[in-house]
Amino acid sequence: MEFPKDIKYTREHEWVREDGDTVVVGITDYAQDALGDVVYVELPQEGGSVTKDEPFGVVESVKAVSDLYAPISGTVVEVNDAIVDSPEVINEDPYGDAWMVKVRPGNPDEIEDLLTADEYQKYIEEEK
Repeated sequence: MEFPKDIKYTREHEWVREDGDTVVVGITDYAQDALGDVVYVELPQEGGSVTKDEPFGVVESVKAVSDLYAPISGTVVEVNDAIVDSPEVINEDPYGDAWMVKVRPGNPDEIEDLLTADEYQKYIEEEK
């Protein structure tokens, strides 16, 4: 299981990587592993807004349907349409090609509230 150090994590198993004045959001390796084979993804529209801790999309696997929760509030500036057409990429490359949305933060300080890789790894171990 991977826990890249250059990104932040949520307790709902999303990750955030800062990229200039935007952040890239996806689901963690742990989340894709727990879900199993991902077969469908629903993402918000570009230009729409997301609210911290509120659902912004859905990921469906052979095992379950799960909401995606926004790690920060802001405006969606880009959506990864490639994973809508090929959701299996989420299982193959959760921290790379399977990013979901890019968001321009409304309050960049919200990023500081997210978990570090070590904190997230400890959280998962306690959750099991």
